[in-house]
Amino acid sequence: MTTTATQHRTERHVSHPAFRADEQLAGHLQQVLVDLNDLALQGKQAHWNAVGPNFRDLHLQLDEIVDAAREFTDAVAERMRALYVVPDGTSARTAAQSSLPAFPRGEVVTGAVIDAIVASIYAVTGTVREVHDAVDAADPTTADLLHTILERLEQLAWLTDAERRVPEASVPEALLA
Repeated sequence: MTTTATQHRTERHVSHPAFRADEQLAGHLQQVLVDLNDLALQGKQAHWNAVGPNFRDLHLQLDEIVDAAREFTDAVAERMRALYVVPDGTSARTAAQSSLPAFPRGEVVTGAVIDAIVASIYAVTGTVREVHDAVDAADPTTADLLHTILERLEQLAWLTDAERRVPEASVPEALLA
């Protein structure tokens, strides 16, 4: 049996990017990445454990939320790499840094799943809105990505939350304070 060792050349490569993210921009994108990663995880947890009325519709809606969260996680991570930032999407970093409320364990009735996943979607959009102006000031191109994320996630929150709304009686939580 022949063993072949591959030797890598240790040439120095120098890139000349026109723009690199500073520490603040990198931190903002890392937070968005973590929150999106957690949303995808919570969406699957909900998908597997939802029970009750309108289960099938919610089950399919959760897949749509998970797909969007995963797509945006990848887009943010790839944007970070384009700006010479190393993304950290590990489970340890996600668990330590996520700003999303914890998702309930065990089987969860569909109404509670809707309330929990919508709260998590809005937590992500809250993070995106919180960092938006600083991101826009540093890099308008990256802010465009945040706009796309906001548009889609707020649409998904509205579509999901509509299942629980009562005509002319439902109000945003912030108005109750």
